[in-house]
Amino acid sequence: MGFGIDQARYGQFLLGLLILLIALGLARCAQGHADRGDEATVKLPPAKRTGRVSLEEALARRRSVRDFAETALSDTELSQLLWAAQGTTQSSLGLRTAPSAGALYPLEVFVSTQTGAFQYEPETHRLHQLISTDVRNALFKAALRQESVRDAPAVFAIVGVYERTAKKYGPTRAKRYVHIEAGHAAQNLLLQAVAMDLAAVPIGAFEDGEVKRVLALPRTHQPLYLVPVGHPAR
Repeated sequence: MGFGIDQARYGQFLLGLLILLIALGLARCAQGHADRGDEATVKLPPAKRTGRVSLEEALARRRSVRDFAETALSDTELSQLLWAAQGTTQSSLGLRTAPSAGALYPLEVFVSTQTGAFQYEPETHRLHQLISTDVRNALFKAALRQESVRDAPAVFAIVGVYERTAKKYGPTRAKRYVHIEAGHAAQNLLLQAVAMDLAAVPIGAFEDGEVKRVLALPRTHQPLYLVPVGHPAR
């Protein structure tokens, strides 16, 4: 009888220990999600379709600017810049601001600020937070220590997924089309920055693997452009 009681208590002890371990595991998992910000989304304000600066003026004023004020970009400013790069212009058809071969849209846009790294979702005009820490210094190192990447309040990353285009045009042609499209999106972003009296510079010199690591990009995602944007230093 005594042995049976001890065995029962031992079983209860093991059960309690198992429950505790499961609880600790769930807590750690939840903390991991919180650190990555997997569930965080930011609904952006609607982007404007009219402005006070003409296309001709924006083209004339566009320059690469590498010195930024410390002022963070507002959600309204981020909204307009992201829409210019890859936003939808006809939501029913899913058409975007930048032309895309076969309307396959192989580009993804990420933005890194002091609050973390986010992925833009054109269809819903939202940001999904992927990382909840400031990765701009890590991107600065990956970009061969170009100070504009470290100092800008927002660093946009234009990323290509070649497979989306290759399924129709083949792998060789797909790379050309994706690279052309990245240029379209980057120029849209740069001209929109000018129209908002913001400063920006396109950057192509960086270590691809390091940018992928910093932003935790999937294997199929290839970084093509970094574009630091902010208010110009006075």
